[in-house]
Amino acid sequence: MVDGATVHYLGTPLRYRWMGVTPSIRRRLAELERPDVLHVFGFRDFVGTTSSRWAWQQRVPYVFEGLGMVLPRLRKVTLKRALDSTIYRPVLGGARLLVAASRRELDEYAAAGVEPSRIVIRPNGFPPLAEPAERPGPLRRRLGLDSSVPLLLSLGRVAPGKGIDLLVRSLPELEPAQLAIVGPDDRGTSAALAGLARELGVGNRVHITGRWPTPGPPLELYGDTDVFALASEYESFGMAAAEAAAMGTASVVTDRCGIADLLGNEAGIVVPYEQQAVCAALAHLLADPELRGRLAAGARAVAAEWSWTRVVELQEDIYRQALEHG
Repeated sequence: MVDGATVHYLGTPLRYRWMGVTPSIRRRLAELERPDVLHVFGFRDFVGTTSSRWAWQQRVPYVFEGLGMVLPRLRKVTLKRALDSTIYRPVLGGARLLVAASRRELDEYAAAGVEPSRIVIRPNGFPPLAEPAERPGPLRRRLGLDSSVPLLLSLGRVAPGKGIDLLVRSLPELEPAQLAIVGPDDRGTSAALAGLARELGVGNRVHITGRWPTPGPPLELYGDTDVFALASEYESFGMAAAEAAAMGTASVVTDRCGIADLLGNEAGIVVPYEQQAVCAALAHLLADPELRGRLAAGARAVAAEWSWTRVVELQEDIYRQALEHG
């Protein structure tokens, strides 16, 4: 039981990267009490594909949420396109409604051929507001930095396309600021970033910590930094920026992140996915504590407006719409 809900964990005897083959999924679905509606998360995975097919066969309406996976990108794009037009095509086609976390994701659904009338936007929820913590906090103590050192934060998966290299390339122009990169490594990206930092002569100002050793999101880290940066090439939403907003930390995000629509320029600085634009925004924020305070206050207001309570109410309404849509 998790928060009053029964959660079933199924075995995955065969795994490849993030995808698990779960042979028992159809049997377990058949054993459960017939649901009113099914919610499928993610695309091109065994559980979601099998569950959506089961729902269609049993005439159970389902809602699909792609989590930014619908348009092929990064690896094996040609293969993904071929599979999307054949094996995975019914997953989108059979859904009563498709949930987009932002306008950017809505546009992706539309590009995949989904009718606009079947798409609804429902942002992710922001964490509860928290009061700023005293400095130095756990991150500065780990890095050996006192409260006076300007500190930038990148928090999340350390992977290609996350724009962390743009932050490292900006550091020569942001002296004496330091950069903390916190999160699990993907395909050796951390080593590449460390090498880039050494090439640029800022190796002593870039701190790559790996995954933070606490359960759940390390929210306490945001208040220990001056600016949070999400310089991604693509994010269907961008939960780390939502966490920074709730913690009262000013942010720089690219316009390729779905959350940019909510933050605007009253709750963060939104810039193009381009190194000089990112660098200029970071320099501006680091040099202007009053602006940081104003954006942090705006971000907290957005976080209060888009609480998980409100998002849950929107999600319940989406389920009602799905039941009526057919």
